[in-house]
Amino acid sequence: MSGVQHREVTADEDGMRLDRWFARHFPQVGFGRLQKLIRNGEVKVDKAKVETSTRLAEGQTVRIPPVDDPGTVRPVKVNQEDARFLKDIILYEDDDLYVFNKPRGLAVQGGSGTTRHLDGLLKSLPNKLGEAPRLVHRLDRDTSGCLVVAKTAAAATHFGKVFMSRSARKIYWALVAGNPTPRQGEISCFIAKRVTEDGEQMVVVKNGAPGAVHSSSYYSTTDTASRRFAWVTLKPVTGRTHQLRVHMAQLGTPIIGDPRYFNIENWMPAPGLGEGLHLHARRIALPLRNGKRLDISAPLPPHMRQSWDALGFDAERFDVQDTDPEDHA
Repeated sequence: MSGVQHREVTADEDGMRLDRWFARHFPQVGFGRLQKLIRNGEVKVDKAKVETSTRLAEGQTVRIPPVDDPGTVRPVKVNQEDARFLKDIILYEDDDLYVFNKPRGLAVQGGSGTTRHLDGLLKSLPNKLGEAPRLVHRLDRDTSGCLVVAKTAAAATHFGKVFMSRSARKIYWALVAGNPTPRQGEISCFIAKRVTEDGEQMVVVKNGAPGAVHSSSYYSTTDTASRRFAWVTLKPVTGRTHQLRVHMAQLGTPIIGDPRYFNIENWMPAPGLGEGLHLHARRIALPLRNGKRLDISAPLPPHMRQSWDALGFDAERFDVQDTDPEDHA
């Protein structure tokens, strides 16, 4: 086919997602159009069919079908309002990365019906080469807290490997219904995506079931409010979709405000609680490219702070490093 290109994946692109690779080389091809090209089999890696989430390896060859102005990199259009918004939620910044305090309700990536998302906003914080920062991991739309974003392709490759190798230490805080029994431990099960009466969601399945993947999390009860509520500290070992939400529901103590996995019938909420999912990426620690280790925490979002105050929990009393569930599991 005239206009078809074949490009080799470079060393600094090793481990990069295909959609991020395309955004780097062909910014004129939007995410929706890329998905259509992939569905039609027009984009391939080493002659094999792929998905947008496929991770590339150095030396592989990407087939690119004819696209508009394939050699032209359009200048990044900076929206000053979006840039100010992002700068206001920066927890940490260096030459390689940002750590944002992502607010509840902001999607990380676009999807069906989602027009405003962090990945799109990042175009308003281009680096010195005019490239938009790159996502290296994800949070659910309604989960708040620490989110790492790489500033360059080389940094994205490094941090992509960090998250894939589970070298990043992630701590979440949650408010759950009831008190976990036992107070601390590990949740380990197989989960899979299924279509249910409530739509598509993750469910616990047996090993070997279609689409089953193993998931594991540590948890520890930090404080309780009678037997009705508990402040739980969570450390995911694996990084599956909705993993912590499914695990806490499986334990019989679903997360307050979870529209998908809260499964207690006739539940009566306490007065004064904030509205929304009570799951917060409180802290993240990970190795930097210079050999040092970053350890950063995000303050509770307003709706969770409201609930903490209503239930008498003191977020300042417990240092997050003292409540690492893996240390007590």
